[in-house]
Amino acid sequence: MEIILIQDVPNLGHKDDIVTVRNGYATNYLIPKGFAKMATPSAKKMHAENLKQRAHKEAKIREEANTQAAKLEGTQVTIATKVSSTGKIFGSVNNIQVAEALAAKGFEIDRRNITILGEESVKEVGIYDAVVKIHKEIKANIKIEIISEE
Repeated sequence: MEIILIQDVPNLGHKDDIVTVRNGYATNYLIPKGFAKMATPSAKKMHAENLKQRAHKEAKIREEANTQAAKLEGTQVTIATKVSSTGKIFGSVNNIQVAEALAAKGFEIDRRNITILGEESVKEVGIYDAVVKIHKEIKANIKIEIISEE
């Protein structure tokens, strides 16, 4: 029996795949649980049309993400914070402050999409590297400079 997967199923396939399974597996498990639907000729036509439209939308989103990544690539963000006489930061700098600094430069990036490389937390003055995830596969590298607050 041919079915269209509605969501990822381990050891079977990914969302929107058309797969052939045994009748009992499809009618007793996959379809009632909402993991799949029957692959009738009309469902296949609708599925093909949906994939075509989604591919077009995905291409636009990917193009916008590439443009934003090109603008963001190599950007340096400066964050001023309170520092002890030995160069240690009181507290730490995290991705929330980096997101705020990027917003001040005109880049609206969600804090969950920013990863500071190397250290788990920034606790000293210096320059650090970070990766900003803009899209599934599109990322941009930025520099974070931590300076003493006067």
